[in-house]
Amino acid sequence: MIKKISMIVLALFLLLPSWSQAGSWKEDPSGVPGQWYVGTTPSYVAPSKQPILFVHGLNSSSNTWWDDNNMYDTAYQNGYETAFIDLYPTKNMWDNGALLAQKIRDIYNYYGEKVVIVAHSKGGIDTQSALVHYGAFPYVSRVITLSTPHHGSQLADLAYSSWAGWLAGILGNKNDATYSLQTGYMSYFRDVTDQHANVSKIPIYTFGGTKWGSFGGSLYWGGLYLSGYGSNDGAVTVKSSRLPYATELKVGDWNHYSIKEGSSTFNLFKDYLNETAIQSSGTLNQTTERNSASYHDASSLIRGGEYQGKTQEKIQVEEGATSITFDWMSSSPSSRVILKDPAQKVYSSFTVKKDESDYFKGAYHHTLTLQTPIAGEWTLESTSSNQEEYLLNVSFESSLNDAVMVDVNQDEISLKKKDSKVSLQQDMTIEFYKNGKLKEGKLKPKQNGTFKLPKLGEGVYNVTIDLNGSKGKNKFNRTLIKSVYVDANGKVYGE
Repeated sequence: MIKKISMIVLALFLLLPSWSQAGSWKEDPSGVPGQWYVGTTPSYVAPSKQPILFVHGLNSSSNTWWDDNNMYDTAYQNGYETAFIDLYPTKNMWDNGALLAQKIRDIYNYYGEKVVIVAHSKGGIDTQSALVHYGAFPYVSRVITLSTPHHGSQLADLAYSSWAGWLAGILGNKNDATYSLQTGYMSYFRDVTDQHANVSKIPIYTFGGTKWGSFGGSLYWGGLYLSGYGSNDGAVTVKSSRLPYATELKVGDWNHYSIKEGSSTFNLFKDYLNETAIQSSGTLNQTTERNSASYHDASSLIRGGEYQGKTQEKIQVEEGATSITFDWMSSSPSSRVILKDPAQKVYSSFTVKKDESDYFKGAYHHTLTLQTPIAGEWTLESTSSNQEEYLLNVSFESSLNDAVMVDVNQDEISLKKKDSKVSLQQDMTIEFYKNGKLKEGKLKPKQNGTFKLPKLGEGVYNVTIDLNGSKGKNKFNRTLIKSVYVDANGKVYGE
């Protein structure tokens, strides 16, 4: 049974066997931000066991811990008292941090002792905001984060890029939360948080995942795009799940959803739920490699737009590419998508699946993977009788993926060639957001390939760089996306 605080408990529930949920309620909690709930109290709670407060992530609610999830039941069966809270599902870490800090105090007073917080995804950022910036640290003994994007998510950068931003907006997936998860803004959050006097008051333990789920699953396409940034769970890279001063308990073969299941991770962190935790068996990340969260190999070509009738995109595939995946993401499932190789051979066996992830939920993916594609210009055509919005992500497996990298130096963004035999032509589009308003413009690079940020004031600058490159006679196309944050004093954040 879950009881809403300040509400009358209507009935007690006879506990079911250990494989079933620990308690029952006639309907799910309301999901109203700020409401918190208490789980059924086990028949015996050892004095050493501290209550657990579970904090949900982006576009979620408290029921994520028991709907199709045995985390609540697992905690109950292990003799722990539990509490759950609903935060704003689409607001940033400042709004949620302030709200959570107030409720942590209330939960502390209810139990009369400190709690351990277990947070999934963005819930870990909201939790750290509450403890560090809103003073809730005296009421918490430690924090365990499950695939929290401590350094932001490159999927948020993609959602606000010039090619994809409008599609995310049409689908209704651009909000304060996704805006704040851009890696540039999170670089700012890390700076003001990691140097704060309160940051060392509470120990943090982290988990990261490396699985995307099966082909066509809700995390597959995010994992495909993020693969250019390293190992990931379909939503968050392993590198982003880490903090330099936190203890990493485990990186395992979980996806972004399975990592929060009780049967997956509870036994791995349960020894850290007691008043006196065991000595850590994890790894303290004392140093963080530069560009740990923002490193990106040039593995993707991104295009997007809107059309009615027919449209096409040209893709240059280089010699030596071992595989290529075409992912045509549209606002409708009715698009007819075909692909033609340089020899005019036609491919039409695209798999169509609906996206259920946080950033492009509601879009439809038309996906096709080819091994050892022939070099030359490929053409992807789409036909629709209706007004259609689309985003194309072409992912390459190729030795040219690491030919270039992006570097940020104060107010300049530059491309650095890692292969001296590569020549580049590039166009840069910048989208600047402040108070929800967008300014967009094309930038021209200096002779050394450096772009200077325009002085538009405080806000997030989301930069899209389209590359036309060659190595000898071998031509290739790629897209690099980068976000940086400029504060009120003109300081630039973004590695």
